[in-house]
Amino acid sequence: MSATIRLAKYLSHAGVCSRRGASRLIDAGRVTVNGRAANHIDHVSDQDEICLDGRRIDGLAPKLYYAYHKPVGIDCKLRAEDPSSLIHHLPPEQRTYPIGRLDKDSRGLLILTNDGELCNRLAHPDHSHEKEYWVEVDKPLDEAFFSRMSAGVPVDGTLTKPCVCTALSATRFKIILTQGLNRQIRKMARYCGYRVVDLLRVRIGQLHLDPTRLAESQFTELTTEEVNLLKK
Repeated sequence: MSATIRLAKYLSHAGVCSRRGASRLIDAGRVTVNGRAANHIDHVSDQDEICLDGRRIDGLAPKLYYAYHKPVGIDCKLRAEDPSSLIHHLPPEQRTYPIGRLDKDSRGLLILTNDGELCNRLAHPDHSHEKEYWVEVDKPLDEAFFSRMSAGVPVDGTLTKPCVCTALSATRFKIILTQGLNRQIRKMARYCGYRVVDLLRVRIGQLHLDPTRLAESQFTELTTEEVNLLKK
């Protein structure tokens, strides 16, 4: 790389984390540039010595893409001191991180990558990527529930966007979201008088979870075709 780019962008291209994650690392004082504490306006190239926690970052990394079938009980926060953290279940010897999150009590499809640009595209609310979930609640559903959920309900001071919400059985429903508020489905259901007892993410964009190919707690490398579907 001959031209310089903004430090956060460099870190994401190097596979360290997303740009947002890079900004947090810089704020925490964990990044240095040529021996000094980094700041957000730094522009760097491979000619600079860029370190995270004292360890040099070796420039651009090959892009890696995995699908992971997350079980209940795994926390998507990457904290090495937490035995339940996803960091202990990532592909070995390869630095990847999740695009978005599934809360600890939820399960299903998670994308792992070191592609910061893809992470920004999929996580950014302006792109409106669909995410599909199958959800079970604690009692039979009624028509009022589907009307409310589809139209939008208040969550943490925000009215959720209109969405597709349809029945799968008496106590199970399918919901397709284009936003990702914290524990959004659980809070939406609670507002409507229901408690979520199981939440499974089955699709991100055009990428579907296939349990016959990807068992729970396993990860698999995405094909070129699957990566291209995510990038559309």
